[in-house]
Amino acid sequence: MKLQRVRIEQVRQFRQPLELPQLTAGLNLFYGPNESGKSTLVQAIRSAFFERHRSNGAEHLRPWGDSAAAPSIEIHFTSQRQDWQLHKSFLATKRCDLQVAGQAFSGEEAEDKLADLLGFQYASRGASQDRHWGIPGLLWVEQGSGQDIEAAAQHAGDHLQAALHSMLGEVASSGGDDLIQTVAAQRSNLLTPTGKPRGEYATLATRKAELSAGLATLEQRIGQYQAQVDRLGELRQQHQRDEHQQPWLAARQQYEEAQRRHRQVEQWQQEQQQEQQALNNHTQTLGLLREQQSQARSQVDKLEQRHQEYIRAQESLASLSAQSPQIEARLQHAQSAYSRALEKVALARQQQQHGQLADSVSQLERQIAGLSDRLAKAREHQETLEQTRQVQRQDAIDPDTLANLRQCQRQLDEASIRSNAIATRLRYHLEGNQTFTLEDTLLRGTGETLLLEETRLVIPGVGELQITPGGEDLGRLQRQLARLTDERNRQLHALAVASLAEGEQKAERQAERLRTIKTREQLLTSVAPEGIDALRAHQQTEYIRLEQLRARLAALPVASATALPLDQAETQQAEREQQLADAEQQHQRHQQSLAMATQRTQAAQQEWQQLQRELEDPKRQQLQHTLAQNIRSAEEDSSRLQAAIDLRQTRIDEARPDLLQQDMVRFKTSAEQLERAHQSRALELARLQSALETLGGEGLEELRDQQTANLERVERRYQELRRRAEALDLLLGLLQDKRQELTRRLQAPLQKHLHHYLRMLFPQASIEVDDRLIPGQMTRSGRQGQETGEVRALSFGAREQMGLISRLAYADLLQEAGRPTLIILDDTLVHSDVTRLAKMKRILFDASQRHQILLFTCHPDQWQDLGVQPRDLEAIKSQALSEVAVQSPHSTRSPTTMP
Repeated sequence: MKLQRVRIEQVRQFRQPLELPQLTAGLNLFYGPNESGKSTLVQAIRSAFFERHRSNGAEHLRPWGDSAAAPSIEIHFTSQRQDWQLHKSFLATKRCDLQVAGQAFSGEEAEDKLADLLGFQYASRGASQDRHWGIPGLLWVEQGSGQDIEAAAQHAGDHLQAALHSMLGEVASSGGDDLIQTVAAQRSNLLTPTGKPRGEYATLATRKAELSAGLATLEQRIGQYQAQVDRLGELRQQHQRDEHQQPWLAARQQYEEAQRRHRQVEQWQQEQQQEQQALNNHTQTLGLLREQQSQARSQVDKLEQRHQEYIRAQESLASLSAQSPQIEARLQHAQSAYSRALEKVALARQQQQHGQLADSVSQLERQIAGLSDRLAKAREHQETLEQTRQVQRQDAIDPDTLANLRQCQRQLDEASIRSNAIATRLRYHLEGNQTFTLEDTLLRGTGETLLLEETRLVIPGVGELQITPGGEDLGRLQRQLARLTDERNRQLHALAVASLAEGEQKAERQAERLRTIKTREQLLTSVAPEGIDALRAHQQTEYIRLEQLRARLAALPVASATALPLDQAETQQAEREQQLADAEQQHQRHQQSLAMATQRTQAAQQEWQQLQRELEDPKRQQLQHTLAQNIRSAEEDSSRLQAAIDLRQTRIDEARPDLLQQDMVRFKTSAEQLERAHQSRALELARLQSALETLGGEGLEELRDQQTANLERVERRYQELRRRAEALDLLLGLLQDKRQELTRRLQAPLQKHLHHYLRMLFPQASIEVDDRLIPGQMTRSGRQGQETGEVRALSFGAREQMGLISRLAYADLLQEAGRPTLIILDDTLVHSDVTRLAKMKRILFDASQRHQILLFTCHPDQWQDLGVQPRDLEAIKSQALSEVAVQSPHSTRSPTTMP
């Protein structure tokens, strides 16, 4: 199916007529910004096919605020080698007209014919929904729904199955389905679809479990009864022993003794903390006194240190003063060398300018010679190009007419083959000189001839036979052969050739001439990109430049033979400049160092003399003597306190307060536990005695024997049904495996087309198709090797790509089955990255070789390399409005643009 033209009027924002003419058989790319009407066009095409003309479901096509609107849609398309013209209007004017190969249909008859052609159905009432759309709903993708493939494939499932059945014939036979259904019905009486028991089988399984559980409970109760009898005897002995000994009283006495000893240790610890605090205070005071003494001693060491620093500063100052004459001399020498280097650079630049002008003159002379050579070649290429174009105009051939001739010749050959296949064959073998006449032809000997029409056979001496070939198609094929022959002869005459082979040779000569023209044009462009006249003018300009350069060269003075090259002179200048900078920097650093050394020497002398006066002061010496006496007194007090603390700590450690505290907890807990255990044992004795008296009257062993007999009877019937269920399950599995093998053969054509596109996106990948002909698991190469997963688990963008691939595969399958296909994509693949989008464009271009594709997008820059000319929807709208304005120049009504 190929759309040729679409025209809409009074549809949402398109109040005035809008036409999409000259739609190509392959890719058609339309672009425009948001709210430019792309989705409205797609909805209009869908409504023209899916909505009944009398339905109110086309309300969404009405322009805003226009209650009298009559949305009108006109579509011209080809299908089954016939031209179809559909005109449908809704709401205010409800009408549907369809013309097919000279026949006219209207109303529901026309709509039903469209539904049969494309494979969809109409809603019984209300607006059409996706479950009615069938094949078009699968191939016409709305904006934002490209990733949803399952629902669309299910709605088109019957048509896909019909296409596969028509392709595979007996492979799709359902002869074994009745047996599978019978076995499945018998299995379902015993098992659920998941293999769990049901019916009597499930009841027996439940009863068996109940009886087994009841028997186990009885066994457990009997065992508990015997264990409780033994436990009762043990409890009586323990209770009588505790009543006599009362062990909890001894534990309480031990707790009280441990508590007394622990209080005594706590008193020792309090005394220890008090003396430890006193020791800490003495230690802190002693530390402060020693720090003061240390600071006084450090000042003596600092005095010697400052004296040494003063001596080193004097030595550094003397060394720097001795270097001053040498640094001054180096600076003067560097200044003289830099002045001489500047003079050499000036002389070298004058000599270089003379050499550059001479080189420019030589180079321009070579360029002028090259331009002369290019001008000669350009004239030669221009002359050859004109001669070839003249031959092309005289011996041209139309490629489209030649292509039609090829197709007509192919159809003629195919019709001849079919005619020969169904014609009546007459084989004959005549002995001696016997002959017979077939129409006007005398036949003898052995041979064979084909009879395509009613023929008269005359046998001398015998009579006449009238032979009429059978088959209803023979006459039609003969008429087709005649029509195709006339069409071929007409096209041969139009091309002025005697045969297709001569036309092919003529086309090959034309192609060779076109290649020659293109080559000569490229050669001409390479030597004269802007033309021969521009090349000639450029040559004259270069001649003028040459004369100017020669005049400038003659005006320059002759270069000196002793001058250095410019690069060498500039290198020497840079070296001398760097040497001067180094010398200046060294001189500056030396002056700074000399000033700093003088300052350091004066400061060191002042600090040394100041500290010496402070140390020789008599008041300071008296303070140092008092500080030493205080230190000795503090050390004696600290030693006395430390000895008392060590003695008391020894007594505390020997008493082990942590163990005493544990003994208190242990003895108290033991007394409480022993008393509670005695009380609990008395209660348990009373409870056990009462429980045993109750169990003894229930007859547990008799109940166990009765339960065992019931369980054995149920077990026999359960095993019988289990064996039957397993046998039916096994048989059903074998039958279903056979059926699945047939299904896989049914799915093979679709998988072939899926793999064709899939491996353009994921090389070496494969995909499985389920019974509903929907893509399921996919296997592809990943970072960890082969990866297998469901298509629905992929990312949104990948699912959108797989959805488009699946739809293209469905289209190939339908086309092989002779069904019409048309693919419409509204803003698809917007979630694809650059790499994936490039692969998807390759896939779309491949599919366009077999199907017509209408692609609407608001991102034209992403589709520039699709291989087709994009069409601007805004430009089409502007052109339509201009045509309306020209046709109605006095109209005051202006079209309203709506979202």
